[in-house]
Amino acid sequence: MSEEQLIREERERRIAELESRLARRPRSPLKAPVALVGMGVAAALLVMQWRDVRYFLSPRTPLSLGAEGDYRYAELVSNRYAQLHGVPTAHGAYEREGDAVFVLVGLRDSPFVVRRPALPGEEWAPGRKPPQPNRRPFAVRGRLLSEEDAPRYRGAFELLRAKGEVQPLQGRLWIVIEGQRPREDFGRLAVTLLLVLFIGMNGVFLVRGLRRPAAPDRHEEA
Repeated sequence: MSEEQLIREERERRIAELESRLARRPRSPLKAPVALVGMGVAAALLVMQWRDVRYFLSPRTPLSLGAEGDYRYAELVSNRYAQLHGVPTAHGAYEREGDAVFVLVGLRDSPFVVRRPALPGEEWAPGRKPPQPNRRPFAVRGRLLSEEDAPRYRGAFELLRAKGEVQPLQGRLWIVIEGQRPREDFGRLAVTLLLVLFIGMNGVFLVRGLRRPAAPDRHEEA
């Protein structure tokens, strides 16, 4: 066998040995922790959105809660679509989302607060005192939430409580967010499905990584 053939065979043997070592290289110790952290973050986000997912899947037929003087408190269920009629309180709270203005007003002698878009005459200019809410009785349909399920509106609850025009039921107020109906927020549902997919894929990668055997220590003779 010529010297050139010997050199070529030796090179091929070394290449094959290197490829074999790379194939049996132990898994990176960072893969499992990174996958677990990613799954934990995604799971936390999923828990934060779970109430919205439940509302998306809830019945579209509204709970009928009655009208002033005849409210059906036995029908109260948080995170459901509901309808009712009432007389607004003299005081309310205002909030702005971009260019849109919303009014949070109580229904007199009831535990209900309604969040609705501002009506004509309720325009609120930045830096100025908000006007008094429209006093005409109205009907409303929207998402019903108990006070503890709506921490975002804690300030409005406290303000209306202080005015004494709403009557908490067993120490609790309820809010109806006008216009929010089940089966409409597809963006939220898409984000939820992506989170579930992300958790599932990371779970698969984690299981595969744990099942892959680590290469044993090998010592070669000099």
